[in-house]
Amino acid sequence: MMITEKIKTLVLLSMPVFAIHGTEEYLTGFYQTDSVSKWAFSIFEPMTSLQATFLLFQIGIGVLLATSYILLKGGRAVLYLATFLGLIFILEIHHVVKTISVMGYYPGIASALLIYILGFFYWKELIKNWRNNGRS
Repeated sequence: MMITEKIKTLVLLSMPVFAIHGTEEYLTGFYQTDSVSKWAFSIFEPMTSLQATFLLFQIGIGVLLATSYILLKGGRAVLYLATFLGLIFILEIHHVVKTISVMGYYPGIASALLIYILGFFYWKELIKNWRNNGRS
């Protein structure tokens, strides 16, 4: 069971796009504006910066190890990982919803447009991967 080169290329292209997107969100105060972001990261509020950084580092290592295991295991597990990554593209649609609700600029919307384009092609190719590998 293989992931196509097209999927790999789209993931590679998404790396700088997500870096740009994260930078836009940071510079425009997304973390101070977005209610979901505030809720998701509220666990870190009572912590010192050092504690929060350490905890995020530990979580990052855990995610890296889990991802590495899935990639090393191969097979259908890689397709599940690719699907999880695809959900991140879908999650980014919240920028459109928030932009419409405020009837103006919402932090992250400018670079999110590139994510939507990549996400469309990513899901199109991922569905092909599932169809082709589902028969194995």
